Amino acid sequence: MKSLWLLFSLLLALWGGEKMSLYDFEVTTIDGEKTTLAPYKGKVLLIVNVASKCGFTYQYEGLEALYKKYKTDGLVILGFPCNQFSEQEPGNEAEIKNFCSLTYGVEFPMFSKIDVNGDKAHPLYVYLKKAQSGFLGSESIKWNFTKFLVNRKGAIVERYAPTTKPEALEEDIIRLLKDKE
Repeated sequence: MKSLWLLFSLLLALWGGEKMSLYDFEVTTIDGEKTTLAPYKGKVLLIVNVASKCGFTYQYEGLEALYKKYKTDGLVILGFPCNQFSEQEPGNEAEIKNFCSLTYGVEFPMFSKIDVNGDKAHPLYVYLKKAQSGFLGSESIKWNFTKFLVNRKGAIVERYAPTTKPEALEEDIIRLLKDKE
């Protein structure tokens, strides 16, 4: 029922009704705890749909390197596993967490598996896709490791293709980290 209410709130916000922010979205951590994105208010966020059996899985290494390098400056990377692309995230949350930790030393926040496209797309991803469309104005997520960069005020400022390596985002991240407003 909460999901329906959240989706309704999102639709109202998109149609000029009630103002909903990125921080209002309910998410579930990889450990099964319900929360919102409110704890990340005032941080620069990089939101990524991830998968452990994808040709881009190596990007976990670059994402973790960015996180370690800039977390004290206010960068947080949020990983959302997704199994919608050739079933490349088949494991449960415990298996995903174990893989990320043991294989890539991932310490950035990870969340439970979600859909990013279709009727069951998580409301957060509906919001992200509306705020920053992709190639040729397409809203759908094309593959794993699509990245959304969010400034300290919660505005989605950029969307990056799965082929964009994390290290290529460093200049944009630094620019946003320097903006303390």
